[in-house]
Amino acid sequence: MPHFIIEYTSNIKNAAHIPALLEKANKILISKSPTFPIGGIRSRAIELEDYYIADGQADDAFVHATLKIGSGRSEQVKASVCDELFTMMKDHFKELYNQRYFALSMELYEFSEAGTYKWNNIHGRFKQQPR
Repeated sequence: MPHFIIEYTSNIKNAAHIPALLEKANKILISKSPTFPIGGIRSRAIELEDYYIADGQADDAFVHATLKIGSGRSEQVKASVCDELFTMMKDHFKELYNQRYFALSMELYEFSEAGTYKWNNIHGRFKQQPR
C-alpha cells in the first residue's frame, strides 16, 4: 500500500492524460518512502462508460480519486500526502476545468490490517537497492 485509484468519465478520455496522472501520483508517493514502501505502491484508473451527472442535461465530466492506505500514519502525514496529491490533480486537470463542466474529488480510505491479504515479492527488490 498505498493504492491510488482514479475513476474518470469516458467523455474526457482523450484530454485527461491519465497515464501521465498516474505517473505523477506514483512519484509523489515514492517521495514519501519509507512512510509508504515503494514496493506496495499501485496506481490505476477505471474509465467509466456508464454514469449520470447532476441533471444529465450537460456533457459534464468527473474524476474521483481514492487513496487507500493502511492505518498507522499520523494525521499530519495523511494531510500532507493528500494535499500534495490533490494539488497535483488540480494542476493536471486545470485546462479541462477551464474548458468544460468538470468535477474533481479525492478521498482517503484508511483501513486496518485485519482482513487484508497480501503476497508481494516486489518489496524485496527495493530492500536490496540503496535509495
